[in-house]
Amino acid sequence: MVGAVGPKRAVWLVITAGLVLFTMWMIFEWAPTERNLGEIQRALYIHVPLAWISMVAVFIVASASVMYLITGKRKWDSVALATAETGVLVGTLMLVTGAIWAKPIWNVWWTWDAKLTTTAILWFLYVAYLMLRAFAPPGNQAYRMAAVVAILGAIDVPLVYYAADLWRTAHPELLIGPAAESSGLSSEMSITLLVSVVAFTSLYAYMVVDRYRVRQSENELGELKRDVRNLLYRPAAEPATAATMRGAVPAASGD
Repeated sequence: MVGAVGPKRAVWLVITAGLVLFTMWMIFEWAPTERNLGEIQRALYIHVPLAWISMVAVFIVASASVMYLITGKRKWDSVALATAETGVLVGTLMLVTGAIWAKPIWNVWWTWDAKLTTTAILWFLYVAYLMLRAFAPPGNQAYRMAAVVAILGAIDVPLVYYAADLWRTAHPELLIGPAAESSGLSSEMSITLLVSVVAFTSLYAYMVVDRYRVRQSENELGELKRDVRNLLYRPAAEPATAATMRGAVPAASGD
């Protein structure tokens, strides 16, 4: 059953919930206040993990879409859809937390900075993928079109990540990832950020798996409905005509 939570998933959920609560305590109680930015700096402990997850999710959607185009298996399409739907939620929270940080620091909620612009494009790509899935005629053709959009959308991820290096930007330097350099954070801040990344990644993975299970059940239910409909509305056998009946009877002997 979709709604049932097995023992392993229950343990996963409990550990993740505990880790998220522990992360909140670290952010608001344990981590020291940044000297220059003040209390608003704490928003980055949530914003940075959400930004990282958003970019990783795009690659997952694109990879699953490639596998769907190659194999044609619906499970890969379900992985892409589940990741994209939860990715929109994470991307929205990323933009909101970024705006909360920007208002007291830049004195504006939004500016068309290179990093912010490429991130907004990333969010719109998520939305475009879901809109295509929602409004395109149902069938494999719609799934293939959405897969192409997802693959093209992955091109934006390196632009988002390296925007600070490619263009002049007021956005803070990279804190995580392969190109991250010394962040200048204290040991307590670095540990808090690391724990936050692990906690939110675990929460996101749980949400994706749960949505994938629901999507697979939706696919199975759709197939069952089609089978029942085909069975109920199968054309009845045409009644035999007189001509076919005569042809089926052997000719009488002339003897």
